[in-house]
Amino acid sequence: MGYTITEKILLKHTKLKKIHPGEFIDVKVDLCLGNDITAPLAIEEFEHAGAKKVFDKKRVVLVPDHFAPAKDMKSANHCKMLADFAKKYGIKNYFEIGKMGIEHALLPEMGLVLPGDLVVGADSHTCTYGGLGAFSMGVGSTDLAAAMISGECWLRVPESMKFIFTGKLNKWVGGKDLILHVIGDIGVDGARRNAMEFCGPVIENLSMDDRLSMCNMAIEAGAKNGIIAPDKITAKYVKSIKNKARPGLGKIYHSDEDAVYCQVKEYDARKIEPLVACPNLPSNVKPVKAVKDVPLDQVVIGSCTNGRISDLMIAAKILHGKKVKQGVRLIVIPGTQKIYMEAVNMGLARIFVEAGGIFSTPTCGPCLGGHMGVLAEGERAIATTNRNFVGRMGHPKSEVYLSNPAVAAASAVKGRIAHPDEVI
Repeated sequence: MGYTITEKILLKHTKLKKIHPGEFIDVKVDLCLGNDITAPLAIEEFEHAGAKKVFDKKRVVLVPDHFAPAKDMKSANHCKMLADFAKKYGIKNYFEIGKMGIEHALLPEMGLVLPGDLVVGADSHTCTYGGLGAFSMGVGSTDLAAAMISGECWLRVPESMKFIFTGKLNKWVGGKDLILHVIGDIGVDGARRNAMEFCGPVIENLSMDDRLSMCNMAIEAGAKNGIIAPDKITAKYVKSIKNKARPGLGKIYHSDEDAVYCQVKEYDARKIEPLVACPNLPSNVKPVKAVKDVPLDQVVIGSCTNGRISDLMIAAKILHGKKVKQGVRLIVIPGTQKIYMEAVNMGLARIFVEAGGIFSTPTCGPCLGGHMGVLAEGERAIATTNRNFVGRMGHPKSEVYLSNPAVAAASAVKGRIAHPDEVI
């Protein structure tokens, strides 16, 4: 019996000679990650355990991104805890304001995650790195503390689900729509504790940005991790980073032909159009055309799901020469400082501002109702973020719709949920 790509990576990081789904195992981690919300508790547990050093100064990553730049005294204190801890223990990968970005956009960009890696992070969207062919999952803050001390983590080997995409992508359809389609099909608990493996001709031609977006939202289906086998697109991306600290292409794994899956689903991409996840679940998915009369107060383009340069280019293409509808707030947030500068140098930032929007420094900000775009009672937003639970972006009586960047940009122009074809 063969192994899936997820099982192969896990096996490589254990001392065992074989593993099977449902088994609890100890694994060595290549990288562990914390942010300004989750790391403070991990730091407290680290100190409480009496630890004198981290397992590897180069393999602990701290990114203050959720409430940073600090929005109040509490968030400032949290960020300071990360800075002090990094200084005390010589953490090499601590990213301060001006150098940081949204963590799950930053780490791939910096070459800190490579194919075949095993990554744990005290943030549920750590599953993003599966787009690179890595096993990555979110853990609790106490698990992060243990990983920082020992370089190990304890987990249950997941069963694997295979999602095969055939056909060809329609205009304005990207990775965000593909994962929303899956979540709409199986539900927010349809992949609970399992690995979601994405494959097929469509995935093989999908950009790295779209792959990262898809794996980012595996957690929205309840999965432990999302993953896509590395290929020539992955190799080209990794080579482009030119990270001297971690040269090479990582370790390439593919699922065996006789690997066992608990479920296999196949989708014809030709039947998938631009989608919107309506309140209050990412699984409440409908075609844009079915909800295009919903008026909006705010549009957010950014986040660890869709804050990369290709996302901003798509949004700028829609917004170029147009104006945001009166009464609608447009907030554009690049994922990292590098993306910020690319957007400035390419003239995208000017397009956003001239259209009547704002262009922010990198931050998670409004995605979690933190700052830079919190919704008031009764307000409604469409966002390229990943969650639309009750109160996710502000007041419990506000509403959030999820979409790709093209739909979000078109909606900013129309002042209501709109299909990009209505604008271009």
